[in-house]
Amino acid sequence: MQNMTFNSILDNDFYKITMQNAVVKLFPSQTVKYEFINRGKHHFPEGFDVALKEVVSKMAELKLTREEKRFLAKTCPYLDLPYLDFLEGYHYDPSEVKIVQTDNELSVTVEGLWYRTILWEVPLLALISELHYEMNHLERDSNEIVMNKTLEKADSLNKLGVNFAEFGTRRRHSYKVQNLVMEALTRKKDSTFIGSSNVHFAMKYGVKPIGTHAHEWFMFHGAEFGFKMANKLALEHWVDVYRGDLGVALSDTYTTDVFFEQFDKKFAKLFDGVRHDSGDPLEFADKTIAHYQRHGINPLFKYIIFSDNLNLEKVEEITNYCRGKIGVSFGIGTNLTNDVGLKPMNIVMKLIGVQSLNKEWIPTVKLSDEHGKYTGDPKMIELAKEFLRIKD
Repeated sequence: MQNMTFNSILDNDFYKITMQNAVVKLFPSQTVKYEFINRGKHHFPEGFDVALKEVVSKMAELKLTREEKRFLAKTCPYLDLPYLDFLEGYHYDPSEVKIVQTDNELSVTVEGLWYRTILWEVPLLALISELHYEMNHLERDSNEIVMNKTLEKADSLNKLGVNFAEFGTRRRHSYKVQNLVMEALTRKKDSTFIGSSNVHFAMKYGVKPIGTHAHEWFMFHGAEFGFKMANKLALEHWVDVYRGDLGVALSDTYTTDVFFEQFDKKFAKLFDGVRHDSGDPLEFADKTIAHYQRHGINPLFKYIIFSDNLNLEKVEEITNYCRGKIGVSFGIGTNLTNDVGLKPMNIVMKLIGVQSLNKEWIPTVKLSDEHGKYTGDPKMIELAKEFLRIKD
């Protein structure tokens, strides 16, 4: 294994940092469980589990540096000093991660206090992806080709005149490729590139770290407080912590239609916009525009961040459709950090359970706008659909 270590504790998606801050403040005693899901049915070579365990054990050595702490304090004033002091003392605990390989199948679970385990998901996925290519001896495009591809995409996006961010940590080919991509994206001063979801690379290249919250924030609230209250309480708790900062709401944990029922005038005015992550993007744009108009809000004062499996063709189609109707921005992931001549992995890691006071596990679910992509315990999915009056 060549240099298979993480360079920084901030080599993670920003929304993991922002959610951890909220969890530390609101839910410091909650225990949760995450599970790796191999959507692409990828085969893992013999010894993969041993190699992954070795790298995971090294994660315990990572610590927030003084320079990194200063960067967060200066760039993210909504992350208060008590949290930054906590993060300075935080370290990964590899005992929270269980890795088992049976033939070509890989099982990875994470269990522990939510405020501690919340940072594992993204680095684990990035490590699994990088190890997969390395241990299968799969040759990627040259550095020059990766750079040129990225520069061509950036030029096309600049011509469209749309803001875009790099969102590709979790399924990147490797740290080196993401670094090449960021180097290319930050070459031009007049670019519409606005930042990265990866905090380490945002700091390294002097751009804005971008992100708010993920599906797990809403999934936790569904398990803890009930499906009917999940969206409303998740948004309310976010506002309690951030007081109007980080104002982009994720809309599709329990379908967009259910979300907009609770995204009332208060939230519609307070949040700067919403993020699209599943289903038809143009249909979502129509629903979002109509929702703002119903509440007497000019959609041009709001925006949608599109982040679902984007490529240049999709970005152009969405931009042309939304132009003059609502603001748009794009978070592009795998198409930037894993466009290297190999098939990108289709892997995720999801929050699967929240422990109750009597130590029983309450399963979590996600009811995506993508038909057939519901995830979680089948009985709990049916229960959620019944409570929320969702019909297939």
